This record gives sequence, structure tokens and C-alpha cells, in this order.
Amino acid sequence: MNRRRTPRSVSAEDLLTTLQSLTARARREVEFHQARVELAQALQRDMLPATLPELPGLRTAARYAPARDGLDIGGDWYDGFALADGALGFAIGDVQGHDVEAAAFMGQVRIAMRAIAGTISDPGEVMGRTNDLLLSVDSGLFATCTFLRLDPHTWELRSARAGHVASIWATVDGRSGVTEDPGGLPLGIQTGERYPVTRRTLDADGAIVLLTDGVIEGPSLLIEDGLERVRRLVAAHAGESADALADGVLGAAELTGHEDDAAVLVLRHAPARSR
Repeated sequence: MNRRRTPRSVSAEDLLTTLQSLTARARREVEFHQARVELAQALQRDMLPATLPELPGLRTAARYAPARDGLDIGGDWYDGFALADGALGFAIGDVQGHDVEAAAFMGQVRIAMRAIAGTISDPGEVMGRTNDLLLSVDSGLFATCTFLRLDPHTWELRSARAGHVASIWATVDGRSGVTEDPGGLPLGIQTGERYPVTRRTLDADGAIVLLTDGVIEGPSLLIEDGLERVRRLVAAHAGESADALADGVLGAAELTGHEDDAAVLVLRHAPARSR
């Protein structure tokens, strides 16, 4: 009697072997991906500043939230630092791409901007030189960014923008708006790009809020609608602390249905007479 296995039983064994192989491969890929996510998280956490500079009459706060599923971490950043002449520099930005490469590129942008801002006072030139330096390393990535420089004596705020989303401002006396500052291309796209500088004086009790698009844009929300929503929020709470404002604005990101990370940077300034 022929007791050889039937073609059906052979096929079932082959299928089981294939499933076991695919399962082992998937497990390895998941473990590898998880390791990359954890590395990106560590890079992001260590590269963001632990504290932000402040002055009498100026309080600052920042918040960062990773992407909901952890897959898109690494793109957004904020920074704040004191300069040798007593001025303060602030920046916020968003790297195209995610994961470890984006986190590493974010670190390059932040370090380059700090170094250049330490020797050049014009924000537009700081942005331009940072752009050219990033292009020289040929990483293939680019970043949007806003850079501000605050003079502690005149309270003049000079800013330059590289393809980044607009900022929000509001005063305690009821005025508010979305900045419409001119800007240039994102950093890392074209050499020799010029970045116009906008000047404004912080002469009222209020706040300036810088953010990334993860706060105001998502599958269910257009960026214009998101900006208007945050403008109303900041206008209604302009008299609150920098920390409270930062918490409130970051909370608005939960309403976008976003899958991206999100960052918020708040400058809460007092009127000149109280400084």
C-alpha cells in the first residue's frame, strides 16, 4: 500500500514553514524599526534645550509632542539661547522627513544656527548662511524655520522666515493676528537664498506664539483654519502665563487629527512700564 503523503499534506507543511519564516522576518523588522524609533526619540529628547532664556518682562515656554503612532518622530524642534551682546535668539522649525535621519539633521540645523547667530546680528543673514552651510553637507533633506532676535534694550524683535508656517500674536487689550512676514525658501533647497527681515517692537502686554504645522494642520483641518483656531485661543488667553499658553496651544493639536509631531514656542512679554 502506498503510504506517501498526499499533495495536500505536503502543501500544508510548506505553508506552515512559509508562515513561520514570514513571522520571524516580521518580528525582526518590527524590532529593528522599534530600535530606530527609540533612537530617534533619544536624539530628539537630548537635542531639544532643557531650558529657555528669559528676561525681566519676558517669560518663555515650549512644548513638543511626538507623532501619535511614534513613526514620525524627529522632524520638529525649537531653540532659545543668549547671545554675547545680551540679545536672545529663538528658533522653531520642521525637518522634511522623519525618524533618525530627520532627528540628526535637526541637530545640524540647530547647531549651525546657534554658531552663526553668535557672530552675525542680522536674522536674514543668519538664515542665509545656515542655508548655505546645510547645502554644503549635501544631506538631501530640507527644513522650514523661523528665527527671531530680541534686543533687550530696545525690545525690538527682528525675525526671518524660511518657508515656515506663520506665527500668532495677541495683546491683552484685545488685538491679535497672524503674521504675514515675507520669507524665503526652506533651508537646504537653493544656495544664495535671501531672507527678508521683519521688525516689530514688543511695547504691549501680550504674547507671540511660534508653532509647527503639526499644531494647525491635519487630515481633517486645513492650515488656514488651524491658524485661525489658534489665533482665537491665544487672543482669549493672552494674559495667562507662558506655560499655560504653551499647554493650551499644544492641546489644540489634538483637534487636528494629525499624524505628525508638533512643537510650540511662546514668548510672553510684559508692557514696557512694568520692566
